[in-house]
Amino acid sequence: MKIMIAYDGSRNAKLALAQTITMFGRLEPELTLVSVAENPRDITSSNEAFFQEEVEEQKEHIREALEFCKNENITAHDMMLEGDPRKMLLYAADKLRPDMLVIARHSDQPDGGFIARSLTYFVDELDYMTFGKVSSFLARRVQCPLLVLPSL
Repeated sequence: MKIMIAYDGSRNAKLALAQTITMFGRLEPELTLVSVAENPRDITSSNEAFFQEEVEEQKEHIREALEFCKNENITAHDMMLEGDPRKMLLYAADKLRPDMLVIARHSDQPDGGFIARSLTYFVDELDYMTFGKVSSFLARRVQCPLLVLPSL
């Protein structure tokens, strides 16, 4: 079983990794931890330095997660991407073709002022309240089963 996990090193991502291993460990899954560093919208030296710092932090989080998988006797690989997390995770899922994509829900707060928006946007807001920006986007587009683990 091939499982792709969106992994950013956050507390929720670590919990999602541990829960995935608990739930599917007996199936001897092959995990791919996908981390995405967001490119800054404004290319300045300070933003570039901030971006490089984020990339290094993501690499360290991935190293720690791979070590955790090794200690749990789980085969794991990593993939580091740059760009919009929603689009890059969709790209990775299309490329890797996992049997399942696992993501941790991060947001529990809706964007304010949605009552006056169109019906389509209202539905998007309900998805956002339930799932979060990334998970809502992926739920509509990804071509494999998606497991969204709640934040704790």
